[in-house]
Amino acid sequence: MPYAPLLSEEEVALALGRVPEWTREGDAILRTIRCPSFREAIALVVSVADAAEAADHHPDMLIRWRRVAFTLSTHASGGLTAKDFALAAEIDRLATRIGAA
Repeated sequence: MPYAPLLSEEEVALALGRVPEWTREGDAILRTIRCPSFREAIALVVSVADAAEAADHHPDMLIRWRRVAFTLSTHASGGLTAKDFALAAEIDRLATRIGAA
C-alpha cells in the first residue's frame, strides 16, 4: 500500500480549522477528551479502536481516569496526512456521541 502524501503547511492549517479542538505539536495533532465516567472513557477508546481498524490508521491513546489523550500522525509518511484529520473528525464525532468534552 503506498504511503499517504504529506499535507503542505497551508493544507494543515486549513484542516486544523475543521477540527478546532485539536492542536498541532510538530508532526502530530493532539486532543485530550474528558469523558463523563471511566467506563465511558473506555467505551470511547473501544469505539476509536474500531474506527482506526476500519481506516487502517492507528492513533496513540493514553487513558487517565476519565480523560483520553489522542495523538495522530502518519508515521509511514513522516508527518501529517489527510488520514490524520479524517480520524480526528471521527474521534470528535464519537466523543460527542457519548457526551464527552
